[in-house]
Amino acid sequence: MMFAANSILFVPGSRPERIAKALGSAADCVCIDLEDAVAPADKDSARDSVLAALPQLDRHRVAVRINGTMTRAGLKDIIALAESGHAPALLLVPMVEHESEIVQLARVLDNPATQLVPLVETVAGLRRAHRIAAQPGVAAMMFGGGDFSAQLGVDLAYDPLLVARGQFIMACADAGVPAIDVPFIRLDDAAGLADECRKVRSLGFAAKAAIHPAQVDAINTAFGADAAALAEAREAIAAYEAAGGMAIRHNGKMLEAPIVARMRAMVAREAQKNEKETIDA
Repeated sequence: MMFAANSILFVPGSRPERIAKALGSAADCVCIDLEDAVAPADKDSARDSVLAALPQLDRHRVAVRINGTMTRAGLKDIIALAESGHAPALLLVPMVEHESEIVQLARVLDNPATQLVPLVETVAGLRRAHRIAAQPGVAAMMFGGGDFSAQLGVDLAYDPLLVARGQFIMACADAGVPAIDVPFIRLDDAAGLADECRKVRSLGFAAKAAIHPAQVDAINTAFGADAAALAEAREAIAAYEAAGGMAIRHNGKMLEAPIVARMRAMVAREAQKNEKETIDA
C-alpha cells in the first residue's frame, strides 16, 4: 500500500496519556516513540505500556518507532512486537545504515501487513540510502536531521542540511518511495515552520514529522493536495491520453511523459489518502 500521510505526530511511548490527545489532532499518523523520547531506564516499561495499548488503537493510523536494530532495546522491541500479534501498520526504524538491517527486521517480524519506514540519520546511512529504500516492505523513508546535524557539527536548520536532504531525496526517488522530513524543533516559530515546509516540499518531500500538535495544521496545509493543482493534473492527463500519449501543448505548457507521470503520481497519492481516510472513518 502506498504511504499517503502528510503529517506524522510523534508522542513519547513513556507517556501513554498523550496518545489519545495526539489521536485527537488532525495528524494523518501518530507515531508512538520508543527511541529518543524515552529515557534508557524507562525503555522496558514504555515497551510494555505500548504493547498493551496497541490492540485498542487504530493500527492504520498508528505507527511505532522502535529503538535501533543494533541495540539491545531495539532487539527487544522487535521480538516483542513480533510475538504480540499486534504490530502496527507502520514501523519506523531509526539509525539504519545498511540494507541488511531491514532484511533481518522483516524476517523476524514475518508480517507483510507491517510496512517499514527506515530513518537515515548518518553519513554512512546516506551512502546506502538508495539500497535501504529499495528493500521489500519499505513504504517510505525519513530524513533524520537531528543526528545528522550532530554528526556534521551544524545547526538543525534548512541551509546546513540542504545537500544531505538533496541526496536523500535522490535515493528515495531512485527507489520510488516517499520521503518524510525531520520535525521542525523551534516550537514557537510558526513562520519558520511554514517556510521550511514550503522549501522541503519543493525539494520533493511528501510529508513532514511533528513534535507538537500545534504544528500539525501548518504541515497538513503545506503538504496537502491543492484542489486547483489536482484538477489541472486530471485535465492534463485526460488531454495527454486523448492525444495518444504524444507530447502536446496544453494550457500554455508542454506535456510529455515525465511531466504526466508526476501528475499521475500526485493524483494516485491523493486517491490513496482518501481511501485511507475512508478506512479510518
